[in-house]
Amino acid sequence: MTIAGYDVFPVDLHWLPSAFAGVLICKIVYELTGVLSSMFITGYKKLNDVKKLEWNNRGISTFHALLVAAAAFYLFLVSDLFSENSDQGLIVNRRSDLSDRILGISIGYFISDLGMIIWKFPALGGLEYVVHHGLSMFSIFLSLLSGQGQIYILMVLFTETTTPFVNLRWYLDNLGLKNSSLYIWNGVALFFGWLVARILLLIFFFYHMFRHFDQVKTIFPLGFYSLLIVPSVLSMMNLFWFWKITKGMVKTLTKSRHTR
Repeated sequence: MTIAGYDVFPVDLHWLPSAFAGVLICKIVYELTGVLSSMFITGYKKLNDVKKLEWNNRGISTFHALLVAAAAFYLFLVSDLFSENSDQGLIVNRRSDLSDRILGISIGYFISDLGMIIWKFPALGGLEYVVHHGLSMFSIFLSLLSGQGQIYILMVLFTETTTPFVNLRWYLDNLGLKNSSLYIWNGVALFFGWLVARILLLIFFFYHMFRHFDQVKTIFPLGFYSLLIVPSVLSMMNLFWFWKITKGMVKTLTKSRHTR
């Protein structure tokens, strides 16, 4: 197959059903979040329609984050797919049925979530979320088409492990529990989780690329330049959000100390 005028690896499109499954899963999780929340969370019924929409939407992002984090953990630490000692060829060309299907489901998630963001813009997020989702979809799509760079796509997807903490913070805030101990400790967990998953991990990401740059250079040109540019842009966004998280945590801890 040819992408942007360059020949790339033969394309296996068996991940396409996973992308459709990803969209379907998002719909199911969205509906289940609403049903279960209305049954077990009293404060949910008091929310207006826009807040309920975002509440259910955050259920989708939480599910996706847990799924891709578990899959990435398995592929990196349990399987030998990306092991340095493996003889499966260049590490940038390695892929498996599982990695393809997980990335396919991820494409389905980003399509669904981006569609909702644009539909209700800016209620579910501003331009930064559109940019984040657009860049993520673009990178995953190129990796699936070419079969290259999946190790780096999965590293970036692993940063989604912070999403449940972000969503729990929003849930507690909208339930009027901003002064609760759970809110405070979740904020601390979010700070350290973000530091590890979205700052230190991305530093390792660029270090790994530098160590394997002879292999990275073999990726087709559009994929190669995307691998250099997209994570850099996402890293800048993560640093900006980390600064805001740090300010919020300091403010919350200071307020908590003064109320004792």
